[in-house]
Amino acid sequence: MGHSAAHWDNRAPFHLTKDVNGIEQVVLWNPRGASARISLQGGRVFSWRNHRGEELLFNSSKTNFKVPKTVRGGISACFPQFGNCDALEKHGFARKRMWKIDENPPPMRVNDSRGKSYVDLLLEPAEEDLKYWPHRNLNGKPFNFSFAYHTYLSVSDISEVRIEGLETLDYLDNLCQRERFTEQGDAITFESEVDRVYLSSAPCVAVLDHEKKRTYVLRKEGLPDVALWNPWDKKSKAMADFGDSDYRQMLCVDGAAIETGVTLKPGEEWTGQVELAAIPSSFCTDNIHPRLRIF
Repeated sequence: MGHSAAHWDNRAPFHLTKDVNGIEQVVLWNPRGASARISLQGGRVFSWRNHRGEELLFNSSKTNFKVPKTVRGGISACFPQFGNCDALEKHGFARKRMWKIDENPPPMRVNDSRGKSYVDLLLEPAEEDLKYWPHRNLNGKPFNFSFAYHTYLSVSDISEVRIEGLETLDYLDNLCQRERFTEQGDAITFESEVDRVYLSSAPCVAVLDHEKKRTYVLRKEGLPDVALWNPWDKKSKAMADFGDSDYRQMLCVDGAAIETGVTLKPGEEWTGQVELAAIPSSFCTDNIHPRLRIF
């Protein structure tokens, strides 16, 4: 039903460990000390640390890792829907199901496989999912789905963050019943709740954190849209699994296919790819070396 891969620039292999619930995790690392951790529950990347040990992904302060359920944070795949549109659970079922390590993964492109350790994760169909979404690309009918890599970035303070690369684009505002607007600012900054889907965006988007002098660069392929979310103070206090002030240290920036989704014909394949890098704030698109790649 689904396939996902996480890659880390490193010649050493990954290894497996278990969390407090006994669920397996994949650990990727490199000799300089950077690391990533991926849970087989939901295929979620819940940690990405640089060589200084700084966590680059946000996880809610009220996350209870002793309870094996979806938590707010990290990077997860929202499939076969993003949002809450029909009988399926919000953001689909892929982020809650158990994934497994693919022992026979598809071959990587030559340029992608050099000097890297990686793990390929596979999501297979479950009967409980097929009750509500009875589609596979092995039958005789096309089907449509939406998709997003729901990515919680850790930031110093949301008021110190701006986004470049979405200027002049149309967006759907989920706070206004998905009404369509056009972005007017030279860059996007945050002063209140934001829940938007920017449409037909460029392949590269930059998130600049002034206080930490850090820039996150998101490159994407096959994912035309970018979803932005920050709940701000009022909504944060209303969410049981989110700290009252957590909104200050997070921003969701998702590579996505939402407005028109993806239509898959019988036997066809589709790939959505995101590369995420954290670099010094002197931003130059011609000099970006990805530290983490999520397919």
